[in-house]
Amino acid sequence: MSTINYSEKIPNNVNLADDRTLQRALEQWQPNFLSWWGDMGPEGSPNYDVYLRTAVSVDAGGWAHFDHVKMPDYRWGIFLTPGIADRKISFGEHKGEAAWQEVPGEHRANLRRIIVTQGDTEPASVEQQRHLGLTAPSMYDLRNLFQVNVEEGRHLWAMVYLLHRYFGRDGREEAEALLDRRSGDENNPRILGAFNERTPDWLAFFMFTYFTDRDGKFQLSALAESGFDPLARTTKFMLTEEAHHMFVGESGVSRVIQRTSQVMNELKTDDVNKIRAAGVIDLETIQRYLNFHYSVTIDLFGADHSSNAATFYSSGLKGRYEETKRDDDHQLNGQSYKLLDVQDGKLVEREVPMLNAMNEVLRDDYIRDSVAGVGRWNKVLEKAGIDVRLTVPHKAFNRQIGTFAGVRVAPDGRLINENEWKANEAKWLPTPEDRAYVASLMGRVVEPGKFANWIAPPAMGINRQPVDFDYVRFN
Repeated sequence: MSTINYSEKIPNNVNLADDRTLQRALEQWQPNFLSWWGDMGPEGSPNYDVYLRTAVSVDAGGWAHFDHVKMPDYRWGIFLTPGIADRKISFGEHKGEAAWQEVPGEHRANLRRIIVTQGDTEPASVEQQRHLGLTAPSMYDLRNLFQVNVEEGRHLWAMVYLLHRYFGRDGREEAEALLDRRSGDENNPRILGAFNERTPDWLAFFMFTYFTDRDGKFQLSALAESGFDPLARTTKFMLTEEAHHMFVGESGVSRVIQRTSQVMNELKTDDVNKIRAAGVIDLETIQRYLNFHYSVTIDLFGADHSSNAATFYSSGLKGRYEETKRDDDHQLNGQSYKLLDVQDGKLVEREVPMLNAMNEVLRDDYIRDSVAGVGRWNKVLEKAGIDVRLTVPHKAFNRQIGTFAGVRVAPDGRLINENEWKANEAKWLPTPEDRAYVASLMGRVVEPGKFANWIAPPAMGINRQPVDFDYVRFN
């Protein structure tokens, strides 16, 4: 069933009306979700009509319908990609067996943990971005923020459906807890560290959607390989929406760099003070933001050596990125992988069983993808005739999880002592002064076709609309 029924209270393509018990449970959860959205969703926006993309079906041609919608009226729902008849598990100890349509008892706890952890990230990012609409650099950008927000809300629905449908009372309690936790709350924080960080300004938002939503792409891709078929079908559809979030980040940073380059050429200077005096963001500050968001995000992949990751793979719960395209036995017994370690004051490689390095395998795939995008930002600088190049720091830089937690490593990969770290930290990571300067630029610009001084307009509008289209109507 590919068409989504929008006449139902909860739009879905999973025949929800045929399971009245589940339907009632989700209809009881729905008011709590809307209450959470009212408390923690985009500030001051309930009556705005926003030009939003909504799924109308889950096939390739129908999942993107555009119209002006009030966000509280957005039709969040439960959308799974169509099932593949006779789908087989493609990796792990159950390779070749029929994919599971129900939760195997022995994998119940691990699957619930995976779904809850993924589900917890979705409302967290809405909470982190709650105040950004008040300082949007344009109506175009404001609309993109709101699109990201409602899709994160729908991704929460996707995980909550799985919890309610397949995990009974435990699942219902976990679904309630997803609405109880709060990003950055001292007493009841979100599960993963990056989702408790503040997103105080739009440069941070663009870096977050480039780097941290890219983590989402890789995590969802690994789950889309799962032997638990409902999880695989759910995350495959989520990936169609995740692509837009990464576009917002990559194009946003690119436009910041474009505007900075323009001012540097107009003033014929690379002096930070002069560039800041002109009201744009200097490249050094952009580099420090990049270093921070990249290093915080690669911690999301977990410890480099992990028995849990081995269990998830061997059990058929979570595969690798593009698992079925890989040329190996998809069981990995006897195969090894190189991890970085610290020995005698140096970074060295050591071989470990690949099954125990599954987090690192996914992290390395993510790093390659991230570096490619930074290369595209450097093309903007190259085209503008600016000699500076942005760089991705070493994977051991500023890490809080795994082998490198507490180990001081410079962006170029040198092991350093605490004194050298303290002497250079302000060169490598955003300072309070950097954040205060960026915050000082954050004034709201919402006249159609107008943009804040620190960011260039996009090359084109959304859904073939002009750049000066009224993407948000402030009723």
